[in-house]
Amino acid sequence: MVEWFFLTKPWDSHLQVADSITLLSGPPSCGKTSLLFQFAINSVSRCRSGNSKVGIDPDSEIFQRIKMKYIDDDDDEGIKKYFAAFHLNDTSPVAVIVDDFGDFFDERSCQERHGNPRGRDLALVRTLALCHNAIIHANKKGPCKLVLSDTHHGDSPRSLFIYKRWIPSIFTIKGDGSGSFHLKYNNYWETVALRAQE
Repeated sequence: MVEWFFLTKPWDSHLQVADSITLLSGPPSCGKTSLLFQFAINSVSRCRSGNSKVGIDPDSEIFQRIKMKYIDDDDDEGIKKYFAAFHLNDTSPVAVIVDDFGDFFDERSCQERHGNPRGRDLALVRTLALCHNAIIHANKKGPCKLVLSDTHHGDSPRSLFIYKRWIPSIFTIKGDGSGSFHLKYNNYWETVALRAQE
């Protein structure tokens, strides 16, 4: 699964289809954005030419195939608008990456908008449900992945209990205290399925 972020060996196509939504979470300045950009390069490279090696030439046509879209709104409304219209696309992108996803859900504005002390949780659930439906629809036409990142200040994302409901693959970056970071994979859906069988 780590090969999604590091192109170290040929990808397992079964894993590509199985986990269409992924979360990458870690503390500030741990390299999340760099890993997301590498994921984008690997996705384009994989789509273009099978298991070919990815070059680092800045003039490479791979970079021309990565499109950046900046959300106009400072809150989750821009993300919701984007995914609400996702089914109107004739073709879907190979991957959609949303950096700093959790930052779109400001506590105070979500509480005011929803008239509820748990307004942030409500907004997060509604947006993730919309994203989930859009990606499921896109995968009927062809492989499409959604990768979200979130910054956490403790051991895990603040809204992990919500993310676990909507996102099957969660990667967590943790520091080892010496300035190095480790990427840990958690598949909470597999854990739930195993416990249900016991």
